[in-house]
Amino acid sequence: MPHAVFYTVWCLTAVCGSAVLTRQLIDWARARGMLDLPNERGSHALPTPRGGGLAIVAVVSVAAMLAAVLHPESLRPLAGAMLPALAVAAVSWFDDVRSVPIRVRFAVHFAAAVAATAVLGPVERIELGSFGSFDLGVAAWPLTVLWIVGLINAFNFMDGIDGIAGITGLAGGIALAAAAWISGATAIGAVAAAFAAASLGFLMWNWPPARVFMGDVGSTFCGMLLAVLPLAVGGEAKPRVVPVAVFVMWPFIFDTGFTLLRRLANRENIFQPHRSHIYQRLAIAGWPHRVVSGLYGGLASMAAVIAIQLFLKK
Repeated sequence: MPHAVFYTVWCLTAVCGSAVLTRQLIDWARARGMLDLPNERGSHALPTPRGGGLAIVAVVSVAAMLAAVLHPESLRPLAGAMLPALAVAAVSWFDDVRSVPIRVRFAVHFAAAVAATAVLGPVERIELGSFGSFDLGVAAWPLTVLWIVGLINAFNFMDGIDGIAGITGLAGGIALAAAAWISGATAIGAVAAAFAAASLGFLMWNWPPARVFMGDVGSTFCGMLLAVLPLAVGGEAKPRVVPVAVFVMWPFIFDTGFTLLRRLANRENIFQPHRSHIYQRLAIAGWPHRVVSGLYGGLASMAAVIAIQLFLKK
């Protein structure tokens, strides 16, 4: 089967599988009272099922297993990326069902980041095309772990209005699939493509007005996957693919970092729920969710195109 046909079928299957599973999860969560109720944060007006991101976890997991069968040489990097991501998804699912202490969640995030870095290797060098390269030296390990833990939580923090996490996951997955394929990492590209397709399938039910929320199980898994798939590319391509991931995720990284620093400066408890993110302020100011989510998704997409042109095209 020609590659174009194969990957078209691959992506369409992931889209449909994610959409069908998400629809089933809506009924499952509603029947068990797994609902996010309207609160002072004002992100929704009606009780809405959560945990729909489990569909993304399931579809990507199946895709990773198939990719490992088709490309046995990629088993180690696929396992190094997927198993820690599944550990993060598992503790987050328990948190969606019944609250898990924050220290336990962060401990799992940290352990998963360390495990992924140990298997896939730290980011020792960053290559920025004609802008030069930077050796991270002794900072490679701590910066890689910080990158993974930071993106897990940034993605989770940003999943606060309809559609914003799904559309950013779609943009990020497409960008990493393109970067991996350009770099010759076919199996990693296939998993990234399945992730993008699964995000699209979920987005069909999460686009405003959302009929289901991603939940921590989805948002933390998405953040983890976007952080570790560039590491799984491996070899000489890793220093060029990692900047693509950073660029495509810059709207989430900037919003989270800016908000965190501002709250610290105001001596606020950063672990308390709030409405201080830039995207939240835009929604409060009257911007429709679809406009705000489209803005963040558009910024991520434009950054991805620029990054691929700058860092990967020869």
